[in-house]
Parts: sequence; C-alpha cells; structure tokens
Amino acid sequence: MEHVYIIGLGMIRFNKYPDRGVRDMAHEVTRLALEDAGLEKENLQAAFFSNTFWGMFDNQHSIRGEVALRSMGIEKIPVTNVENACAGASTALHLAYTGIRAQMYDVAIALGSEKITNPNKALSLSAYATCMDVGNFEKQLKTMEELNKTFTVEIPADQTRPGEGRSIFMDAYAMGARWHMSTYGSTQKQLALICSKNHWHGSLNPMSQYQMDMTMEEVLADKPIAYPLTRAMCAPVGDGAAAAIVCSEKFLKKLSGARPIQIRASVLGTGSDRGLDGEDIGERLAKEAYSTAGVGPSDISLAELHDATAYGELHQTEAMGFCSIGDGGPYAETGATRLGGKQPVNTSGGLECRGHPIGASGLAQIYEIGVQLRGEAGKRQVEGARLGLAENGGGNIGVEEAAMCIHILEKV
Repeated sequence: MEHVYIIGLGMIRFNKYPDRGVRDMAHEVTRLALEDAGLEKENLQAAFFSNTFWGMFDNQHSIRGEVALRSMGIEKIPVTNVENACAGASTALHLAYTGIRAQMYDVAIALGSEKITNPNKALSLSAYATCMDVGNFEKQLKTMEELNKTFTVEIPADQTRPGEGRSIFMDAYAMGARWHMSTYGSTQKQLALICSKNHWHGSLNPMSQYQMDMTMEEVLADKPIAYPLTRAMCAPVGDGAAAAIVCSEKFLKKLSGARPIQIRASVLGTGSDRGLDGEDIGERLAKEAYSTAGVGPSDISLAELHDATAYGELHQTEAMGFCSIGDGGPYAETGATRLGGKQPVNTSGGLECRGHPIGASGLAQIYEIGVQLRGEAGKRQVEGARLGLAENGGGNIGVEEAAMCIHILEKV
C-alpha cells in the first residue's frame, strides 16, 4: 500500500458572497492548491468534488464536478461527485486517499465548494433539513420530543424551547446538550466558555467568517436559538471553498521544494440506530483511526472538531478520547483546548466562527491542520505541532451523525 501525502492546500475565506457562485469559488481554490503544490492542472489524474446544495439552489445536479472543473480546463480525467452532507469534503479527501493507496492514481485533488446564502433566507435554512431522513421526519421530531421529556434539566422561561428554534439541526444539538447536562452535570456556562474560546481563535484567523472576540458573558447574552444554545454557539450560514492535492510517495520523490504532510489515517463510517447511552460513531471511528495511525489520543498536538454548535465540540473532545466521557465541560474549563493549552481544539475558530459552507467544511479543517503542521499559522500557531486530527460529521439520523470522517495528519 502506498503512503499518501498532502502537497497542496487552497482555501478562500468563508463568508457571505452574494456575487459569487460554486463554480468560481471552486476555480480559485483549485488554482491556489495547484500553486501551493507547484503543479499544473495537467498533472492532476483524478478529482473528487464535494457539494451539497448547488442542485437545490441553482438546479445543477448530477455532474457538478465535471461542470466546475471543465469550465477551467480540467477535463478527461475521472471526476467523482461526492455528497455526504456536512462530511462531503472530508469524504472527497478519503476517496482521493483510497485511490492513491490502491495505486490507481499518483496525484489527485479533493475539492469542496458550497454556496448557501440566498436572498430567500427561509430556503437557506430549510436546506439543512434535507441532511436528515426526510421520509421519517415526523417520526424523528416525535422521538426528539419524547426524549426531551426525560431530561432533568429545566429550561428557563425566557429561553427557546424544543421545536421553537429556527433549525431542526440546532434543535437536535440542543437536545444532545440537554441530555449531557442531565446525565453528567455539564452547564450552559461551559458551552459559552468553549464558544468564547473559539471566537478568540477565530479573531486570529484571516480565513474565518467571524473574526470578533467574544467574552463568555457576551455569548450567554446573545440571541437564544434552542436552549441551552445561543446564536454565538451555532455555526453561521455562509459560502466558501477549500481544496487539497494528494499524491503517492513515488510522485512526491519527483518534486522539489514540496512541503508534504502525511495522511496517517483516513477513516469513513456511518452511524447506527442506537440509544443516547450507546457507543457513539465518533468513539468507534476514533479507535479505528488511532489504530490505523499507530498513535493514541495523547499523541495528538491539535484537533479540528465538528462544532456546528459549541456542544458539538464538547461532545467530540470526549468521543476522540481527549478526556473521559462526561468530562468535556470540565476539560474545557482547564484551558487544555485553548491556544497555549495541552491540546488546542479548533484553532481556526471552528465551524462556529470559521463558518460552515457544508460541502467545503471538511477540507477547511484539513487546511487548518496543514498550515499548523507546516508552521505557517501565524498568531494562532501551535508550538511543536506534529500530529493533527480532523473530525467531520455529516447529517443526522436518530441520535447521531449519519456519516463521519476522521483524518490524522503528520508533519513530515
């Protein structure tokens, strides 16, 4: 089996771009990744293109990758279109990785481009619901309603109750947070601390959609979304694109001046019909990723975790084994996940601040880990970064993600 390396990274700042589309954002990050790798587009042997909503918003279905890439002169090579909800871009990287390992290609690009902002805001928000089992939507809502009745945590009278939020996904995350609060005693203040930390990280990241620092008190005072979540604790709607070029060891040896990053593990899996107390998809896949990479949680220098809400980060620090199950809140309070701490998490600002254009988010995580391992992260640089982990969840069925990718990257 071939070793696989990332040799090119490209990303634009995630933001709201009313005058930009999926195609031109894809073109820009492809050019940036090729330039970073010192390659020409003719060097590419395969492409894996991630997008979720281009068809829904602009009726471009079926051949999205071919349309985006051919319009910039990348043609004839195999193009695979990838749609896996929020895990689409990391899935694209996983497929590129497996193609290189299987020795089908020597160099390939994984690319994610997504436009979610729309003059019709209701359409933008409703699109997220398609990342759930729409055929059983009412059943899922009823299940959430029944589960909410079992939690001991009280919802303050002035807070948004289940089903009253603007997003079914935020309701799902809020349900998970209330379960965690009822089961382990975690608090809304701990979630606000995580969010405030990410806003500080985001303020140091020029690629972040939100670049303003926020105190814990400001986070708590922000607009209620679905208790215990406030607006600041939730990923914003936005647009963006990111790309990574991967290659074989044989191809790498032909390059001069490359700054490679080795992919030590690339794991993709799907969720299961479990109860809230069952083994989480993240726990299961993290064990597989660590086994493949030959490392453990304590070896990880930094991580980008899927924090569509602040609770997402709290939960994933536990699932990835950085702390014990139930201890995500106290672990954040120790400062371990802040820059300068034992194991910084979401130095990019995370989805909460960097933004979450669904089809591109997984590769934005890879971009952040990559610049950190190269020592090019500027004010947010993690000292001595050697191993980075990226966890990217996608969609929701039942009480957990429908899909998830975990990558472990190593400085060469």
